[in-house]
Amino acid sequence: MLDKNGIAKRIAREVRDGYYVNLGIGIPTLVANFVRDDIQVEFQSENGVLGMGPFPFEGEEDADIINAGKQTITTLPGASFFDSALSFAMIRGQHVDLTILGAMEVADNGDIANWKIPGKMVKGMGGAMDLVASADNIIVAMMHTNKAGKSKLLKSCTLPLTGVQCVRKIVTNLAVMEVTKDGFLLLERAPGVSVDQIREATEGRLVIPDEVPEMPI
Repeated sequence: MLDKNGIAKRIAREVRDGYYVNLGIGIPTLVANFVRDDIQVEFQSENGVLGMGPFPFEGEEDADIINAGKQTITTLPGASFFDSALSFAMIRGQHVDLTILGAMEVADNGDIANWKIPGKMVKGMGGAMDLVASADNIIVAMMHTNKAGKSKLLKSCTLPLTGVQCVRKIVTNLAVMEVTKDGFLLLERAPGVSVDQIREATEGRLVIPDEVPEMPI
């Protein structure tokens, strides 16, 4: 079973040389820490940063340099800063190659709910709706179940939707899955996790191949 860093490390394997990548709030922000050194990647944040690096070491933070989640970040040589209008023009113009988002729920048809729990205070939609409406390649980083042990991978989302049929791949603490017309296709299982454990933790339709390899970490 993976922790949050393990999920981010596995997703980092999906990042390709030359990609422009948007990282959502939460687990996705950790992905920048695990990208291979031999590839060139530009991380974009909707608050107006292109060229984010890993999180700063303790004591080296600059409170003026933050991502969309208000976390302090580092920047790489050549990084640029701009207003939100230009940032969202990049997103809506489909200039981002990969979007990595957190989620509260994902349905087996690719619907995603990641911005609101009714009755609880939230900061707002942020850039999530623009990202899911514009991106062709969305990977979700999430825990497979909630704190009560109930599945977050559902037949249909119960929370307000952020986007419809937009998620391509999901990496959880238990598995890597691809969204297909037949449901969640199980591609890999986390170290020490059985197919039966994944089946039990997944409410939505789960397609299980004859062989499910353990994910490389």
